[in-house]
Amino acid sequence: MNSVLSERINNLAVSQTLAMAALARELKAQGKDVISLSLGEPDFNTPDFIKEAAKKAIDDNWSAYPPVDGYVDLKEAISKKFKRDNDLNYTPNQIVVSTGAKQSLYNIAQVMLNDGDEVILPAPFWVSYFEIIKLSGGVPVEVPTSVESDFKITPAQLEKAITPKTKMMWFSSPCNPSGSVYTKAELEALAEVLKKHPNIYVVSDEIYEHITYSEKNCSIGSIPGMENNTITVNGVAKAFAMTGWRIGYIGAPEFIAKACTKIQGQVTSGANSIAQRATIAAVEADPSAIKYMVDAFKNRREIVYNLLSEIPGFKLAMPEGAFYFFPDVSEYFGKTLRGKTINNATDFAMFLLAEANVATVTGDAFGNPNCIRLSYATSEEQLREAIKRMKEALS
Repeated sequence: MNSVLSERINNLAVSQTLAMAALARELKAQGKDVISLSLGEPDFNTPDFIKEAAKKAIDDNWSAYPPVDGYVDLKEAISKKFKRDNDLNYTPNQIVVSTGAKQSLYNIAQVMLNDGDEVILPAPFWVSYFEIIKLSGGVPVEVPTSVESDFKITPAQLEKAITPKTKMMWFSSPCNPSGSVYTKAELEALAEVLKKHPNIYVVSDEIYEHITYSEKNCSIGSIPGMENNTITVNGVAKAFAMTGWRIGYIGAPEFIAKACTKIQGQVTSGANSIAQRATIAAVEADPSAIKYMVDAFKNRREIVYNLLSEIPGFKLAMPEGAFYFFPDVSEYFGKTLRGKTINNATDFAMFLLAEANVATVTGDAFGNPNCIRLSYATSEEQLREAIKRMKEALS
């Protein structure tokens, strides 16, 4: 029946993270003891003070259609949060609240890209960037990195990737899937290249900003000369354990914010009213309110790093943010394990699922075919057992 469907949907890849999570659930339903390290979803509950704000919103009857771009007092709270945490000066008119950061990204692509416009993607990149850009007529231009470079691009690589067709650059820091964090000095060096090309806009995905383990995250939009060419994307899913609440937001030049509001008005209208009221409590809170989660992730990071380091053939970088490891497993390519030949990272991930009952995600989905992504946003007990199984299967 594919001939009945549009070329648009037939050419769209399935999200590999969601596909692997669905496969893991299917195997669990069949009675298999699968440990899923595929989804980037904190295993914490939403903090009580946020839940209380949502309950109050229900009692106070916040049940009518909200403004398309978000409640004014929420946008004011986000504006203050941008200044407090990121040294960014976005007024409420420059902020748009959406149904998750993914919708924010889709809105941006739809209002910014014409057919053939090139978008630079430092690889690895979040799985949905590539397909959202393609779906909007853009051309993804991948800039490869490796574990040796801590999965970060250099100014020289950025300069080389720029062509007359370059319209945008999209990246995340802290990075999903690598956990890498660009330092302020590294962002300043990239900004020097970008400032020579004032027609290029940067999408800075900062959804993991609060989950860092050494220095505070730096926003590229705070670097002098970048404020008018940066669109900052954020949300409450990761840091506040609010994945199911579906609230993301952008800070952008006002003409871009208005355009995003325009398209959102024709697609979904305003984001969930109760979730918006709860988000006010989240963004107004001092980041110290979620330190207990960050501390737990940091502890798990140390455990996972030490355990993965014991597996021969795994090349690791120590992630400075988010809650992922992105080991290079290419040493296994071409080998036959338990009668199965491992040709690439996809084969490797499927081997781990079949032989160790551990779900990970192939690096192919993130623009790096030598790696797999595993999330440590689950319990220490599950992490220890999962890596024990992996080690035994690969031995």
